[in-house]
Amino acid sequence: MIGRILGKVLGTRQERNIKKLLPLIHAINGWERKTSKLSDKALKSKTDEFRGKIRPLATQIDNLNREISELSDIEQERAKVSLQEKRRELDELIYDLLPEAFSVVREAAKRTIGLRHYDEQLIGGIILHQGAIAEMANGEGKTLVATLPVYLNTLEGKGVHVVTVNDYLARRDRDWMGPVYEFLGLTIGVIQNRMDSVNRKKAYECDITYGTNNEFGFDYLRDNMVLRVEDQVQRGHHYAIVDEVDSILIDEARTPLIISGPAEESTELYYKIDKLVPFLKGREKKEGKEEDEDTDYEIDRKDQTVALTEKGVKKAEELLKARGLLRGDNLNLYQDGIKLPHHVHQAVRAHKLFEKNKDYLVKDGEVIIIDEFTGRLMPGRRWSDGLHQAVEAKEGVMIRNENQTLATITLQNYFRMYNKLAGMTGTAATEADEFLKIYNLAVVTIPTHEPTVRENLSDRIYQTEKAKFEAVIKEVEELHKKGRPVLVGTRSVERSEALSHSLKEEGVPHTVLNAKYHEKEAQIVAQAGQERAVTIATNMAGRGTDIKLGERVEDLGGLFVIGTERHESRRIDNQLRGRSGRQGAPGASQFYVSLEDELMRLFGSGRIAGVMQRLKIPEDQPIEHPWVTKALERAQEQVERRNFDIRKHLLEYDDVMNKQREVIYRERAKVLQGKNLKEDILGMTEDVVDALLSIYADEKIRPEEWDIKGLLAKVKYHFSIQIPSSSLREVYDRENLKQKILEELKKAYQQKEERLGEELTRGLERMALLHTIDSGWKDHLYSMDTLKEGIGLRGYGQHDPLIEYKREAYSMFEDLIQRIKEGVIQFIFKVEISREPILERILVGSPKTPQPVLIGNDRVGGEIYSPQPRSPYQRKVTKVGRNQPCPCGSGKKYKYCCGR
Repeated sequence: MIGRILGKVLGTRQERNIKKLLPLIHAINGWERKTSKLSDKALKSKTDEFRGKIRPLATQIDNLNREISELSDIEQERAKVSLQEKRRELDELIYDLLPEAFSVVREAAKRTIGLRHYDEQLIGGIILHQGAIAEMANGEGKTLVATLPVYLNTLEGKGVHVVTVNDYLARRDRDWMGPVYEFLGLTIGVIQNRMDSVNRKKAYECDITYGTNNEFGFDYLRDNMVLRVEDQVQRGHHYAIVDEVDSILIDEARTPLIISGPAEESTELYYKIDKLVPFLKGREKKEGKEEDEDTDYEIDRKDQTVALTEKGVKKAEELLKARGLLRGDNLNLYQDGIKLPHHVHQAVRAHKLFEKNKDYLVKDGEVIIIDEFTGRLMPGRRWSDGLHQAVEAKEGVMIRNENQTLATITLQNYFRMYNKLAGMTGTAATEADEFLKIYNLAVVTIPTHEPTVRENLSDRIYQTEKAKFEAVIKEVEELHKKGRPVLVGTRSVERSEALSHSLKEEGVPHTVLNAKYHEKEAQIVAQAGQERAVTIATNMAGRGTDIKLGERVEDLGGLFVIGTERHESRRIDNQLRGRSGRQGAPGASQFYVSLEDELMRLFGSGRIAGVMQRLKIPEDQPIEHPWVTKALERAQEQVERRNFDIRKHLLEYDDVMNKQREVIYRERAKVLQGKNLKEDILGMTEDVVDALLSIYADEKIRPEEWDIKGLLAKVKYHFSIQIPSSSLREVYDRENLKQKILEELKKAYQQKEERLGEELTRGLERMALLHTIDSGWKDHLYSMDTLKEGIGLRGYGQHDPLIEYKREAYSMFEDLIQRIKEGVIQFIFKVEISREPILERILVGSPKTPQPVLIGNDRVGGEIYSPQPRSPYQRKVTKVGRNQPCPCGSGKKYKYCCGR
């Protein structure tokens, strides 16, 4: 009661936040009278005037940032304090300029594209500049709003990224808002799929760069794989505005960005194991039910998992033995390591949890994923861990090689790299907690320019799916006869096509918009508000595209939106509702639900079904009551919490990888920047010698017991230098021993540099470091993938899998760093270079670095120099895979033993 009274007196938290911004709005409106009187030339000159005030201080901050890395720890702390003060000073200066700058953009928009920012749009622009999420209802002009903070934040000269959900919207927004920016003297670029690196670099050098989240993320990963700094395309992560921020930072956050190359494993096994699935018997997992002794596997649709039972494991073993896949020492499924059980598990998942035309399409002999949230096709993207290959085997299409990860990052960690991040969407409030906890982004709801008058009707609940769709078709027919436009939302391609077939039989003309026809998306959605229009759409329903109502449509009640099923997320349902009633126009929305729908079956049909049966309600008669709608929303909240846990879990694991990635990429960047690496190489030499001394001349044992012979043998192995044992015979001090060895190694290194020349030696150092870091990092990612696959089993031993993962990952990373040091040393000391022009160009810096080749979604190596054709190599012994046990019997993997 007290809370309600205070709410009426003080307003909600959102209202109080908006009220704080009103003085700024008044200031902007005050400047409008002055800017409107300026000539075009005077208005354009404002950009240089603002830059002149901001750039000097921004340059000081950049210089301080560069200097910090060269300072000692104590000096760094002092410099950071100074840096924070300068940053605060710059922020205050920009904030003081905000009213005039926003007024300049408003005037430029009026003169170029005929649009003037409303006060509500000014509020949205301020929220975006502050680094928060502006929740603005559909049709409120988010694209125009973005021009305000984008302009203000380009003035530092560091570039602003505007992130969209697809290439079409990136192009459209760039073309639409481009005249505003160009009038004010700014440059605009757009990143598109399959664009070459030269044009990408030009786009990133612009003041403003439009593109999709995937393009920005993959460019970051590719920049950390190039061999020359001039081949990098991005120039930092200053400020980004993410359009449809919920779609990108929530829905797509569960899928990491991965650049991969072909692995060594054969794909033939997928076809063989796929043939086992029909012989295995499964059942749905239900709460409170114990495992069925006659079941081979159990399906949990809530968690989208499959688990083999003990009986299932035995049956799989028998079937595999009959097909010759288990033989010799591999007498059971789990003696083969994780490969065979993993393949069986993925084959069952492919058959039982992934549906054709719902989760994927088969087009031109290729399995293409359908995005579960947008309904869009995702060509080039593949499920990981062998799942995509299992689906390909199920559909009988050609199986592409399983991929090995070369570089990866989650969208969560990529966007957290920006100095300032902001977002805009029509649906963010339901996920406000997640935005705050993961991205430190507050959500502010912006008031609409005109009151929303859309009527959101209560859900209609039917007992069967058949009765539900019959009711939908009847409702569409009635609305069509009246001339009222209808937008029907479905969850899958299959459902949209079935509904289309039924409407054709009834003679109702309509348009279908689903993943098969997404090229026409904008045109189809834009016409959905015309009189008598009937549009069937999957969840993609044209985000970012306005539906304009026909002339008489408002008199007919506006656009009527019908949802044929509740989605797992309330946001997706709200997006569908929001297609109607934009900018104060009339409209209505209603969801049709059946007890057989997936969400109802998993989370909430029991009680409602009981009520309908007790009341003996006929199959074709719906229940329509607000409490039923509330029950559905509670089920959705339950799913949303589960999905948040999944995303948070993914982030916790990726945070471990992220720290390691930052170290590797930072060291790699130092190499690319062309600094003299001689001191680094000598430092690595000392570290390797220290590691050898700890084994062969441990300080805890007496000098008489040191294994000098073994030590010198290892020095020769690593450095290809023979140090006479006689020269160390009288050395009894460990530090003295170390210095004697280092003297010999430094002398040998100096002689090598004199032979090759300084320039060629520096090139060799760069090549050694880049090659060894990249090779080691690739193998480390493979090992980390393997670790992650099996770490969940530690839970059965009462160990926290995340803590175990962190511990093991730290140990593996320490091993990686040591392997990199040893690999670099061996490369530099062992390699001898023929002074031929082609080799000198490679080491010193060729005109153009060979570009990696992108085939589909697999990134493979670049050009190989070969002066003349060679005859095929004939292998005389069986090849040992890099990840197989070493044949020497050490128990280590071949790549860590004799294959090093």
